[in-house]
Amino acid sequence: MALLLAALRVLLGSFFVLTGAAKLSEQIAAPVSQQMKALFVQFAEVFPLKVFGYQPDPMSYQVAVGWLELLAGLLLALGPPKLQEISNFLLIVLMMGAIFTLMSLKESLITCIPAIVCLVLLLVLDICQAVVKTQKVVVTPTEKRIPRTVMRVE
Repeated sequence: MALLLAALRVLLGSFFVLTGAAKLSEQIAAPVSQQMKALFVQFAEVFPLKVFGYQPDPMSYQVAVGWLELLAGLLLALGPPKLQEISNFLLIVLMMGAIFTLMSLKESLITCIPAIVCLVLLLVLDICQAVVKTQKVVVTPTEKRIPRTVMRVE
């Protein structure tokens, strides 16, 4: 089970490192980078905090999401356990935001499938790691000690 979780963690982490790097650099995938720029203009229009009067610059939004994916993916794949948990949580929130954004733009379900699959895999990873962690904490019963009483002789 631990090996399977480690493989899933590395696979997901690598995926997010690549998608983050693609958002940050035109060198990696020039046609994809141009398409991402156009998409982030639309994404900025339906940004969840727009209700509170904040609408990000599309380019800054793309860079922020790219760095978050890159760093969280790297920590998910290679970081210590506590940072893996934090990065998993951040990526779950990011995928929920991605699904919200795509639904707000009234995109087809087929467009949402990659974000949904990533969200489900991140949740499965989180739940399984919690179960494994709980199983390690189970205390085995030890021999019962009887407290000794000290008697005074006067």
